[in-house]
Amino acid sequence: MKKRFQWLGLIVITLIGVLAFRSPAIAQTPRHFTDLTFPPLPEVTVPQYERYQLDNGMVVYLMEDRSLPLVSGTAMIRTGGRLESGEKVGLADITGTVLRSGGTEKHPSNVLNQLLEQRAALVETSIDLNAGTASFSALSEDLETVFNLFAEVLRSPAFESQRVELAKVQEKGAIARRNDDPDDIASREFRKLVYGDNSPYARTVEYSTLANIDRQDLIDFYRTYVRPDQIILGIVGDFDSQSMKALINKTFGDWKNPATATKIVTPSATQKNLQGVFVVNQPQLTQSSVLLGHLGGRLDSPDYPALTVLNEILSGFGGRLFNEVRSRQGLAYSVYGVWNSRYDYPGLFIAGGQTRTDATVPFIKAILGEIERLRNQPVTAKELEDAKNAILNSFVFKFEKPAQNLSRLMTYEYYGYPQDFIFRYQQAVKGVTIADIQRVAQQYLQPNQIVTLVVGNEQEIQPPLSSLGTTVKTVDVTITQL
Repeated sequence: MKKRFQWLGLIVITLIGVLAFRSPAIAQTPRHFTDLTFPPLPEVTVPQYERYQLDNGMVVYLMEDRSLPLVSGTAMIRTGGRLESGEKVGLADITGTVLRSGGTEKHPSNVLNQLLEQRAALVETSIDLNAGTASFSALSEDLETVFNLFAEVLRSPAFESQRVELAKVQEKGAIARRNDDPDDIASREFRKLVYGDNSPYARTVEYSTLANIDRQDLIDFYRTYVRPDQIILGIVGDFDSQSMKALINKTFGDWKNPATATKIVTPSATQKNLQGVFVVNQPQLTQSSVLLGHLGGRLDSPDYPALTVLNEILSGFGGRLFNEVRSRQGLAYSVYGVWNSRYDYPGLFIAGGQTRTDATVPFIKAILGEIERLRNQPVTAKELEDAKNAILNSFVFKFEKPAQNLSRLMTYEYYGYPQDFIFRYQQAVKGVTIADIQRVAQQYLQPNQIVTLVVGNEQEIQPPLSSLGTTVKTVDVTITQL
């Protein structure tokens, strides 16, 4: 009995203590988030790295990171689909695939796959529109073995015939499925409308271009572009730099460049259609995918920082298009508008989204109205501040991992940008003013050059697309068979 009273006494004392300590908290009025203050964010910096060059011209970046027993690397190769001929569109992509899948002169594809799988390692290759890449990832203890296989893939690919044919079959499958998704149709055909059907930045793989590609074409493409003086190699992870240098020199130091120099000319880009409304009629659809816009610009434009702030005002979460077109008018499932810039050729200004069929024309008019408002009326001080903060406060996420930093450094070298480009951009964003936003909106957003494309059920669009005040042209997306 005595023990029971002792326990009851302890419980009572505890309850009194809890209530006593809770009382001030209950009485305290929560502060609004705008009243909270935080210390300034620390300056972001690039981790220490080393850059050097082999005698054969290969550029190398090394960045040690001992946080995990892993090593990864990427070779950027100066090539790309934009350099292939129009008669053999798809050649670069297939070359990039079979460079790895086709095995090496020393290790057939099935042996190479097994060697990598046994070590939970990866070696991958690809060639996209603007560049080729070869990458590897391995445990530190397997670095030398995997790196030697990586070097084999780059230096002595076998391009096995059956793997070439398999890659072509896979490409044929992609062609057969390319009209399955309305958004994919819109993206593909919009590029054609702006850049032109035959532009390297818009042309598509066809059955006829695939038929023109054989194994020797892959070998010739490889020999033209995959050479040490056209490669930037970056390695990050758990390694000793001196040992890594010795391994790189052992595997790549004796790689000779072909006697004939590779001359790479970046294709230019201009706008083919100035204005116009185009439709891809898809009677089975119950909503429309809409894109409108025109030729964009390059990242090295002095106005690029101001244009990214403009992007945030126009299209960020809580931006004008979201608030007005989606939330207030209820015209869209999704809506966006972005000035896209590229490193060495003009990108695209694209606005659009998805809307129900009967709202297609009001949706287009609402987006055009917001573009005009941005051109003709100064943004508010709060809009400017919120947009700049959204960009600057997310800046730290660009430096989360050493691999991010290394990839950015390599990309800047590939395209000839200064190594501190990102920091120059950061400072420029801080200096953007209301006047800058209106100036770039008037200069770069050009309503008289906007091309509009709708993928949807044309007969059910009411009011009709012709009510936009121009002749509507039909885009034929029929897949041409051999």
